[in-house]
Amino acid sequence: MKYYILPFRDVVVSPGMTAPALIDTPVAVNCIKNITGNGQQQIVLVPQHSWAYPTRVEDLYSVGTLADLVQVLNMPDGAAHVLMRTTDVVSLRDIEMKDGQFLADIEIIQIANDTESEQVIALRDLLVEHLQNLSVQTRRFKMDKLRNVLEKYPLPAFVDTVIQTLDIDTDVAVKILCAPTWVEKLTILLESVKLVLETVKIDESINRRIHQQMENGRREAILQEKMRAIQKEMGEDDGEMDTQNLRKKILRSNMPADAKEKALSEWKRMRSMSPMSNEGGLLKTYLDELLAMPWGVSDNAPIDLKRAREVLDSEHSGMQGVKERILEHIAVMKKTGGNQGTILCFVGAPGVGKTSLGKSIATALGRKYQRISLGGISDEAHFRGHRKTYIGAQTGRIMDALKRCKVNNPVIVLDEIDKMGRDWRGDPESALLEILDPEQNKTFRDHYLEVDFDLSNVMFIATANSLNMSNALKDRMEIIEIPGYSMDDKVKIAREHLIERAARDTGWNTENIVMSDDALKHIIQNYTSEQGVRQVQREITAVLRRSLLENDCEDIKTEFTPEKIDELLSARKTIGLNKKIGFSAHI
Repeated sequence: MKYYILPFRDVVVSPGMTAPALIDTPVAVNCIKNITGNGQQQIVLVPQHSWAYPTRVEDLYSVGTLADLVQVLNMPDGAAHVLMRTTDVVSLRDIEMKDGQFLADIEIIQIANDTESEQVIALRDLLVEHLQNLSVQTRRFKMDKLRNVLEKYPLPAFVDTVIQTLDIDTDVAVKILCAPTWVEKLTILLESVKLVLETVKIDESINRRIHQQMENGRREAILQEKMRAIQKEMGEDDGEMDTQNLRKKILRSNMPADAKEKALSEWKRMRSMSPMSNEGGLLKTYLDELLAMPWGVSDNAPIDLKRAREVLDSEHSGMQGVKERILEHIAVMKKTGGNQGTILCFVGAPGVGKTSLGKSIATALGRKYQRISLGGISDEAHFRGHRKTYIGAQTGRIMDALKRCKVNNPVIVLDEIDKMGRDWRGDPESALLEILDPEQNKTFRDHYLEVDFDLSNVMFIATANSLNMSNALKDRMEIIEIPGYSMDDKVKIAREHLIERAARDTGWNTENIVMSDDALKHIIQNYTSEQGVRQVQREITAVLRRSLLENDCEDIKTEFTPEKIDELLSARKTIGLNKKIGFSAHI
């Protein structure tokens, strides 16, 4: 005997229950009419796979619930109210469709009556405990309703209510339906409830974290907005901190493509972070340093050989051979439009004018000037910088000098290059070799900036007191030895530069200083013993200071003869000697 099938969408009905149903689809209404018309009182309630009313056998599950039709009420609108009492779980065989209706043979699945066993009762109590926790976590249902069902109705009604309340998946509900014992049914249901509970806990944890982040972000946003408002009232809101303005600066900069790509990548990282975070501040500082570099910015002053010669002659007396070599280098630069040629290295005794020559070259070329003292440097990071992940990281001294110059073609004097050291922190000379090599410094990479920078436009000039350097370093440079000054050169330098400088240091009017060449020679011969002129300037300054002391700080016009100089300097030395004697007696 074939039984009519009534498909149910998303509903799996357990046996032993009275289930009301509203039948409103024409096909389902006809199914009820055919059953009652044929004198049958039983129907099979089968869950369906599809959402719409099924049209194929494959749309139905192969398990259903056999039910007795208790009452059928036909409504005026064509629908029908049906009251059914479910009796058994059945499996379907030979399902067929006839005149739009599904029919099938059935076979009853025997369900063991173990509802009163201790294992079932224990599983039921554990299920109630998990449902209680789930009710507290979600607040989607009231546990009192489920407890009332459990107390007043049999176990099948409770299981069915739990399935409908928690919206258990249809596949799981069908699996529960066809399980042969209530132990298995409750075990499957308990696993599903546990899965729902764990999912709810994970969702709750995620929601709590998101809520906390949103609260923190909202608090920071409010504080930042207040800070901006305060800064605006105080006239301090210049918009420099705005991330969009920072991005516009990056796009408008003259950075090469790889540097701009790196900057935009770091900008995206900074934008995703909280403005108050440490890493966000480090990235902001990094981008500011990157933008501060002179990308494509140069001094375009034309090179004038005549002016260069005049500058060198006006600022340095003597040294004709050295100045001619410098002018040759400048001539090559004018012809080639670049820094082709070797690096100049001035070697000579202290005070012969090595460093000042570098400054004069910058003036002659019309370029910015920077001096980097290398005395005692033993860390490679002085040249290459630190990784930006380090605390207190910063760029190397070369990049820092370019940033201060704001151009990429200054004159940089590497002072006392022979005084560099070496220790466990690295070999700074190796980094310097790359900087001074025209074939390598086109792609010099600072550890802090992490992008290539072209140093080929920089004119490097080195100074040293001796040739105590490695062969590799000397090979990178052209050594120009500056000999000591002759007596006539020293007198000329003192006349043209040193007297004026000493007068400026002591507040004298140069018109009140009368000092002949013989007086200058007397100072040089009797009070100095160096190849340079530093000591000469010190002695001239000492003469002027002592004269101010004796004349009550008045720079009256004075002729400083050799005798007058001896008188002033001997008085100064006598005071120094008395101080030493007094100090010894005190001890």
